[in-house]
Amino acid sequence: MATRTVTIAASHGLHARPAKLFAEAAKNSGLDVTVAKGDGKPANAASILGVIALGANQGDEVTLTVEGDGAETVLDQLAGMLETDAE
Repeated sequence: MATRTVTIAASHGLHARPAKLFAEAAKNSGLDVTVAKGDGKPANAASILGVIALGANQGDEVTLTVEGDGAETVLDQLAGMLETDAE
């Protein structure tokens, strides 16, 4: 299991488009990935609704947890997505 806390860089936070891209990447990894905002309940990162429901805005910290073979590689990819403002 690999865990990392990252800061949301997207100027509009994890709204529909970045949440969709993030959830698709988590799903396509084939691993169990969760994301939690602060001390909140972890959400399934492969669920766009779960990701949007976090209400993560620019500057918020979220914790990613990835379980399975290759977890560090997937964690690097997903963390990179959140730490980049691609909009």
